Order: sequence, then structure tokens, then C-alpha cells
Amino acid sequence: MTTRRRFLTAAATLPVAASGIARAAAPAKPIRYLQIGTGHAHANKVEAYAESRDWEVVGIVEEDPALLEAARKSPLYGKFPFLSLEEGLKTPELKVVGVESEVRDLLRYARLAVDRGYHVHLDKPAGASMAEYRELMKVADEKGLVVQMGFMYRFNPAVQLLHRMLQAGWLGEVFETHAVMSKVIPPRDRQTLDEFPGGTMFELGCHIIDLTVSVLGKPDKVVPFPRRSLETPDDTLMDNMLAVFEYPKATATVRTTGLEVEGFSRRHFTVCGTEGTFHIQPLDRPVVTLSLSQERRFGEGERVFPKGTSTVEFATPYERYVGDAADLAAIVRGEKKNPYPSDHDLAVQEAVLAAAAM
Repeated sequence: MTTRRRFLTAAATLPVAASGIARAAAPAKPIRYLQIGTGHAHANKVEAYAESRDWEVVGIVEEDPALLEAARKSPLYGKFPFLSLEEGLKTPELKVVGVESEVRDLLRYARLAVDRGYHVHLDKPAGASMAEYRELMKVADEKGLVVQMGFMYRFNPAVQLLHRMLQAGWLGEVFETHAVMSKVIPPRDRQTLDEFPGGTMFELGCHIIDLTVSVLGKPDKVVPFPRRSLETPDDTLMDNMLAVFEYPKATATVRTTGLEVEGFSRRHFTVCGTEGTFHIQPLDRPVVTLSLSQERRFGEGERVFPKGTSTVEFATPYERYVGDAADLAAIVRGEKKNPYPSDHDLAVQEAVLAAAAM
């Protein structure tokens, strides 16, 4: 079972830098990376791998004819060779497969990659079948392989600073977290997301559920409050969702909608403890409002965080996916252990399905 203490110990080993993670020195030979799928909303992250000295993108697999045709015309995907699934999985010296297909196919492709002995970057959410996901992680663990989940805020510099402060005990006993992740979802995308009954909690809320579980661990109980606020004949999407996570000494709320104008600017994650409060807003361009019961610093020569309320800004803009790619490269090269082991990711997925009323 994931515990808060165990996770924070792992998280504390991550370097806190303005870019979210320190970029590793160029290895003698880049790691070979294959991307399967272009249908996921975050499939464009292949660009982060292509721009990194750690990685060599060997090609893209797309088995859907319509998506393949669109990908061939894309300025991004068109830069890479298109391979059949079998060609891709037989690439010499291939080490990692990134699975960026439509959600319904994520677990199927990930299992194919793990069965062939490859590490996997698996985009979110981890499918609709907990049993299938659990079996995938079991096989990966048995083979000594990493399945890195594509939750995009893990290497956000504000999130990493939060975990460093939690590990140092600066916030005291955490009794509350709350998180919001919303946007306006246009009609066509609403229809696409309507494939799954979990609505915006399944699609968007999973990112902030990952943050919640990283702080408080696996919840004792999750109570979902799914709502459909925009009535339209074109879909049945649950577009206004709240979930309450219950813990022995804490509660957490997670809220997500597909209706909020300028929702990106109000995306936030807040952790309240007996000795301080840490508020990140917005998540995509992180700024921290920090309130502390006393002055704190990590060591001599490091920044002083004053008693009372102050603001923490980050000089380098946060870039999605860059930290994930760098961290995965370090794990594959054996330079570090996976800071997000399978028990954490399984706890997250259980909570996602419960919060999405799935």
C-alpha cells in the first residue's frame, strides 16, 4: 500500500529546479524511443523526446487509418518514420515505448510493449479496467520494467518544492488538500470524451488526483458527486464533477469541469497543514503562495522562506513533458530508482475510477 511517508521519501530525492528537473548531461548514446499512437490529447509530447539529447525517436506507429493519414500531413509527426506495429516493436536496441493512442487502446498497447521487454511511458488515464491495469503493472514489476504514467504535473517545479517542504516537515500535519482542474471543452471534444462515463473527472481530474494521492496516500474512501450541467443533444458528458477523499485525519476535494471560462488560470492545488499552507496557482504557469508559522530554510546559503505569507516564483517557464522525459531516461540508465512505483500508480488509478463513479 502506498503511504505518505514512503512516497515523500522518494519524492525528496528529486532535484528542485526552476525547470522542474535538472537536465541530465548528454549520454554517450541516446536511448531509443518508439511512440505508438497519435490519438491521445498529449501525443505531441514526442517533440519533447525529439528535442532531448537523452533520446532518439525511432518512429511512430499509428494503426488507425484516419489518424495515420492526418499524422502523415502533420508538421510534427511527419518528421518521423511511420512504422507498422511489428516493425516498431522489432526496432534494434529499442528500450522504451511511449503509448499515446486513444484511451480505449492504452492498456492493450502497453501490455504488448511490456511483454516484449520494453519500458513504457503510458499516457493517462490508465484505461477503464482496473484488473487489466493491475495485471500490466504486475508483469512490469516482475520483469523489472518501469511503466511511467503521463501525469503532467509531477515534475512541475512548484510540486517538487511542495514535496521537499513536506519531507522537511514545514507544513506540519496535513489536514486538507483541495484541487481544481477545469477548462471549456468544445462540442466535438465533448463527444469524444463521452465514450467513457467518467466525464471530466476521468479525463482531467486524474492529474490532480495524482497530486492528491502523492501528498495524502491512498484514501480510505472516495465519494463522487457527478453532475451534468450543460444539456446538449450531442452528448451525455458528465461535465461538472466533484469528489471528496476521506482519510483518518484529513479530507481532500477534487473538482473539475468542462465549462469554466479561462479555467486554465484557476487550476490550482492547495495543501493545508498545522504549520503552513502551500497554494499553487495556476498549475501550468506555477506561482506559489506560501504561508508558514515560522521562518524556514533548507540549509545555509539557501533561500529564506519567511514567517507569514510570501510568494514563490520560478524564473524558468515550466515546460510540460521535459521533466518526465529526463526522469525516465535516468531510470532506464540505472541512475536512479523510479520515484513513482507501481503501488502509487495503482492507488491513483483506483481513486480515479472511484472519483469518476466508474
